[in-house]
Amino acid sequence: MAELQLKSARFRAEREADWRKLDALLTRAESVGVGHMRREELLEIPLLYRQALSSLSVARAISLDQNLIGYLEGLSTRGYFVVYGARGRLRDRLVRFFRSDWPAAVQSLWRETLVSLAVSLAAAVVAYVLVLRDPDWFYAFMDPGMASGRDPMATTASLRETLYDKPESLAQGLSFLAAFLFTHNAQIAIWAFALGFALCLPTAALMVLNGGALGAFIALFVSRGLGFEATGWLMIHGTTELFAIVLSGAAGFSIGWAVIFPGERSRVDAAAAAGRRAAMVMMGVVIMLFVAGLLEGFGRQLIQLDLVRYAIAGSMLALWLAYFYWPRRRGHDG
Repeated sequence: MAELQLKSARFRAEREADWRKLDALLTRAESVGVGHMRREELLEIPLLYRQALSSLSVARAISLDQNLIGYLEGLSTRGYFVVYGARGRLRDRLVRFFRSDWPAAVQSLWRETLVSLAVSLAAAVVAYVLVLRDPDWFYAFMDPGMASGRDPMATTASLRETLYDKPESLAQGLSFLAAFLFTHNAQIAIWAFALGFALCLPTAALMVLNGGALGAFIALFVSRGLGFEATGWLMIHGTTELFAIVLSGAAGFSIGWAVIFPGERSRVDAAAAAGRRAAMVMMGVVIMLFVAGLLEGFGRQLIQLDLVRYAIAGSMLALWLAYFYWPRRRGHDG
């Protein structure tokens, strides 16, 4: 009996510090929630949990005292629910995604977002200037299918009519239009993200194409004295859609830069780390494009007043900027 107690005491002395640390981390997770814990703490819990399981297995194998085994069983059970139980609560994960994970991922890509925005704006300005000088440039930037008859061959009257659909025509094709535009914009965003690994070049090319189409479109309507009206018609959904595409470009750039400049890690590891962060951004981009599709397919057709269109466009932009970049309290995250 004395030898068993000595074994138990020595076994506890060698490992008790880790058990107490795990106990403290589990108590913290249970009281404040894993969402309010530091990243270092969250990474440490699974490691200490596995060590506790190993200790429990050894304690059972060499028949240590039941009090110690009971303590380790309770610790392991608590650890299981924190490590695996939190993963199983879909509602909690969704709340965390919208409350912190998505905005934090977007904030972490602020440099790439600025580059993506700069490339898009530069392409838009170049296309705008070229189309104003020579309308034939319009066809170099705008896909005829997307233009839907809004091209230099159209009359000013017909261009104006496309901005203000007649009431009897509103119900026709809106659902189809929303679905088509969502699919098209999602394809641009996904390709900009997926091709980022190719040293950023395809991503940059897609940002140029998208920006060029925007500049050419605006230039066409400006040349007919309809710039104010066309911008309101476009931006009622554009502030959401273009923001989403810029973020998808930023996600692609982040992967490409990780491949080019991996730092101390291997290129595969650097790209994988960047890909996980970029994927978080892209999950949100799909949501933004869905919202943009609704605004594009329904809102801008049903709303005929220019000032209301501008109000919605400005409100959506302010909403996204506040959601992503407004300073947040990180609680106990440090």
